[in-house]
Amino acid sequence: MDAAVTEGAGGVRFAIVVARFYAEIAARLVAGAREAFEEVGAAVDVHDVPGAFELPLAARLCADSGRYAGIACLGCVIRGETDHYDFVCAEAARGIAEVSLESREPCAFGVLTVENREQALERSGGGKRHAGREAAEAVLRMAELRRELGSV
Repeated sequence: MDAAVTEGAGGVRFAIVVARFYAEIAARLVAGAREAFEEVGAAVDVHDVPGAFELPLAARLCADSGRYAGIACLGCVIRGETDHYDFVCAEAARGIAEVSLESREPCAFGVLTVENREQALERSGGGKRHAGREAAEAVLRMAELRRELGSV
């Protein structure tokens, strides 16, 4: 992580909102995000929601609270046999982006959208990447950019 991401993060509070539908994957994502926040001395609150569809509202509630410098939205959606996957993924992504743009609160999309459990495990710290950590790093950077530019 570069210095621009970490500068000034100490003492700042961030939120993690996490969809707990796939509990094992959610726990791995939270662990990675928490680790990234704590490495720079940032405090973290974790808020659980049932599934990915509920993430945008949870992010909006966190943004509206005024308590947080940014929000990492985490979860996992695994493709099934119906179109449900497409609707949930699209609405979660759209909703999280909307919260960030409307509130001007940095929100990161750390939702795995995968074909199977094995892909989810690989992308939650099992080798390929860690979406939880990456979401936290994105929030840290965007919060720093907002500070650099003097934005509210």
